Amino acid sequence: MTLLHYLRQKLGLTGTKLGCAEGGCGACTVMVSKYDRDNKQIRHYSVNACLAPVCSMHGLAVTTVEGIGSTKTKLHPVQERIANSHGSQCGFCTPGIVMSMYALLRNKAQPTTLDMESAFEGNLCRCTGYRPILEGFKSFTTECCGNPENCCRGNQPEQNGPVNEDNKQSCYVPYDPNQEPIFPPELLMNDDLDMEEVIFKGERSTWYRPTSLERLLELKSDPTSKIIIGNSEIGVEVKFKNMFYKTLVYAADIKQLTEITHTAEGIVFGGSVTLTHLDETLKEAVKSMPESRTQVFAAIIEMLRWFAGHQIRNVAVIAGNITTASPISDLNPLFLSAGCHLTLVSKSSGSRTVKMDHNFFLSYRKTVIKPDEVLLNILIPFTKPDEFFYGYKQAHRREDDIAIVNAGIRVLFEEGTNVIKEAAFSYGGMAPITVMAVNTARAIVGRKWEDSLVQDVCTLLEKDLPLSPDAPGGTVEYRRTLTTSFFYKFYLTVQLKIQQKEGKRKIPSSFKSATSIFHGNASKGSQVFDEVGTGQLEDDSVGRPLVHVSAAKQSTGEAVYCDDMPMITGELYLALVTSTEAHAKIINIDPSEALSMSGVVTYLGHGDIPQVGSNQTGAVVCDEEIFASEEVHCQGQVIGAIVADSQAHAQRAAKQVQVKYEKLPPIITIEDAIEAKSYIPPIRKVVKGNIDQAFAVSDHTIQGEMRVGGQEHFYLETHVTVAIPKGEDGEMEIFCSSQGPSKAQTQVAAVLGVPVNRILIRVKRMGGGFGGKETRFSVLLLPVAIAAFKLNKPVRCMLDRDEDMVITGGRHPFLGKYKVGFANNGKIQAVEVDLYSNAGCSADLSYSVMERALFHSDCCYNIPNIRVTGYPCRTNLPSNTAFRGFGGPQGMMIGENWVSDIAVVLGITQEQVREVNMYQEGDLTHFNQTLTRCNIRKCWQKVLSQSDFYQRKNEVDVFNSENRWKKRGIAVIPTKFGISFTATFMNQAGALILVYTDGSVLLTHGGTEMGQGLHTKMIQVASRALKIPVDRIHISETSTNTVPNTSPMAASILTEWPSLMHAEQLWRD
Repeated sequence: MTLLHYLRQKLGLTGTKLGCAEGGCGACTVMVSKYDRDNKQIRHYSVNACLAPVCSMHGLAVTTVEGIGSTKTKLHPVQERIANSHGSQCGFCTPGIVMSMYALLRNKAQPTTLDMESAFEGNLCRCTGYRPILEGFKSFTTECCGNPENCCRGNQPEQNGPVNEDNKQSCYVPYDPNQEPIFPPELLMNDDLDMEEVIFKGERSTWYRPTSLERLLELKSDPTSKIIIGNSEIGVEVKFKNMFYKTLVYAADIKQLTEITHTAEGIVFGGSVTLTHLDETLKEAVKSMPESRTQVFAAIIEMLRWFAGHQIRNVAVIAGNITTASPISDLNPLFLSAGCHLTLVSKSSGSRTVKMDHNFFLSYRKTVIKPDEVLLNILIPFTKPDEFFYGYKQAHRREDDIAIVNAGIRVLFEEGTNVIKEAAFSYGGMAPITVMAVNTARAIVGRKWEDSLVQDVCTLLEKDLPLSPDAPGGTVEYRRTLTTSFFYKFYLTVQLKIQQKEGKRKIPSSFKSATSIFHGNASKGSQVFDEVGTGQLEDDSVGRPLVHVSAAKQSTGEAVYCDDMPMITGELYLALVTSTEAHAKIINIDPSEALSMSGVVTYLGHGDIPQVGSNQTGAVVCDEEIFASEEVHCQGQVIGAIVADSQAHAQRAAKQVQVKYEKLPPIITIEDAIEAKSYIPPIRKVVKGNIDQAFAVSDHTIQGEMRVGGQEHFYLETHVTVAIPKGEDGEMEIFCSSQGPSKAQTQVAAVLGVPVNRILIRVKRMGGGFGGKETRFSVLLLPVAIAAFKLNKPVRCMLDRDEDMVITGGRHPFLGKYKVGFANNGKIQAVEVDLYSNAGCSADLSYSVMERALFHSDCCYNIPNIRVTGYPCRTNLPSNTAFRGFGGPQGMMIGENWVSDIAVVLGITQEQVREVNMYQEGDLTHFNQTLTRCNIRKCWQKVLSQSDFYQRKNEVDVFNSENRWKKRGIAVIPTKFGISFTATFMNQAGALILVYTDGSVLLTHGGTEMGQGLHTKMIQVASRALKIPVDRIHISETSTNTVPNTSPMAASILTEWPSLMHAEQLWRD
């Protein structure tokens, strides 16, 4: 059981959220406090509750977001500042971010801005963006004066002038670190809980916490035992890889495993020393020792900057990183190249020392460490005066991401020369193990460190590190290139060091940029807006920067999301059974083994659909099955569901349902679909002018193509549904995370065969949506509703992150093929574009997405002759769906690509091409809309002016001319985006006002709150219309029994429609 499960299910503390269940998003962050008896100090550190075993909390103090402040009592300054700085939108990530900042302040009452930003390396925010969060929390840092009366960041300006939203420190409650809760005295005054051995016996596993090395070795002699400390690896194995460990041995409290000893050869770290403690110790050594001795230490410190987030580094230990033997471990390449020595101990064989070299890793996830051995400690050696050591890592992003390729490279010269005496090259991501380029290292011994060495080493590395074209992980050529690129960076860095020592020029100055280590500056940003006029009534809040109405509740964890609702008596849990094949016939489904497991109630499949209902469903066209009956059309398609008495029992049983398939040929890519002519009709075309005639008279004609990839929604709150049958007349009450409550209502009614008025859908708030919850909620909603209807009991399900990503689809990948004709001055005369989208296995909203892509393929440019054709491709992937921009970004991205091509052909700037073709007032688009109040050119000029674009572009050009290997870029691109639904009947909304005798107002509308601030805006409109203060108006939720037949919250217009329609009605009345 994880700490998160215990907090939410056992204690009812639901402020801590489940986002990913693998320590990657930080939504579950809590603070753990421990008394360090050796150093006589209290240590506070942030951890991921989704990974931390609750058993590991024995003897520790855990602080959750509910424990530091509340709207019912008083907000903690951290909660107050993130709320008032507009740092919380959907709010699902907010408690985790609050706790990361809180843990930092408990250790350092006034951190630097870089400290503060580093604290959030393990936290993701999907909707707010980080600017308001960071700007609000900068008020805690040393860079802020902390003077509430006369803040260094500026005073509030005069009324009616521009207002900088970030100049609001004077509004903040001062932070006093002396007012924090004390560490529990019972944990401080005696060490009973530290010294006692603990055994916890669960349903399937037993947990041991030994307190002596002897007892640990005794337990480890059992081959079924598994040592666990940070749980960052085992937790993922158990959750996502279906691993099972009968005996877990917690080794964090063994004195010999936590010791740190300085020796003549280097520093010895116990195997259970955390990566945070490792980092702190090495930093102290680097400060106090000569650089020549600490190069390995510096490389490890630099690598740890990009190793996961603080929540992971605070609990992950050195031994775990080594023994899990991940082929992309960030630290193992450094340990190998440094030649670190390990001390291994076991009950049967005693102690032995092993050097980490090319023989240490045997195969995937296998090392020379024997099953009964414990990694006692590791010696990280000092470097010598003529030795150089660096580490490298390339990932998709710098912070908290796994490596594509990483490396540790070392060279030792003969004393006082540049002749190589020893060398070591270690790489991760190039084999099933962390591998050493042994032949390369041997071949260069005796060579001089000079330019002729580079090509030879690159050739040797290619032979030493072969990678087959079908190697797991893909991007084979890129990974092979990285191995030689890392060496070249190392070569230049060493040459630069020798140059600095000898005073002789070894490398051109333009090459130096390849040697620099990235250390970014503190981020900065601001938001400027116009203050309301002096004549506006004080109670009229329209135009004022109101804080999100739920921000305070979100920052304290009191805001209730769907899965935060307390369990109902008799409630059951549902787990989906999904396809493991992309395209196949279903031969047989055997749930017998699952049904025999503990806690399982029933299995549901297509045969359990009510006779008066239907197994067919769909967003627009009913081309999907709720439960697959004869064929599956994508991996992740729902085949059935297990209902059990708990989530653990349901999920465990669902994995035991046996499905036998007969595989069919799948269509995966857009190219596959084009070849098979697998399209979703109708094929839509938009034409303006005569393109054939225009191409004939064009000075230039180019052709090309561009691909735009897909994207996961990654809303922090996954799909969740709670269905409660009411027991009479077929009524059912459903709480779900949906952008389209009315669509959910009609779909449930159709599958159950009841009138729509018997189904009540309620949406309090969502933890993000981004289009992913406009229609795809049905894959979970409908099975849960069927289960509740059949069993006549409440049923709940919240998808795990991996389930959600497999099942629900995302942004449509696009392929655009274009032909463009243009004049010598860059004026576009003709464009022909064929757009292909990967729709997935069903229509969903793919036709509408393609339609919007067609409408935006002109970008901001008046093209007199244009023909664009859209082909939604049916493939055997999960159905792609609505996503921010809804096809617009794909169409515009492809359009801007041919703008760039024109600039290259003509040898002019992209800005010139854009300006000569930009729309003007009165122009007609290719979809026959006359542009009125067209402000594109005005916006363009204002952006160029306010950003000093051309001056900055010149600076970029100068930098690029002076730096061979590091480049900068700057671009300005105009954007035109049409709002509202293209299906015009959906451009409607409604609201309901209830006025009570005390003058308070209850407002309900058809839109759903998912972080965009719709409830806040509606309250502002009602405040103006009713001429009452905003605190007299309350919005409880969105429900289908108050405002019926609503459009989904989408199309960039639903934030406006309820407000406009509501205001119009109020003013009319």
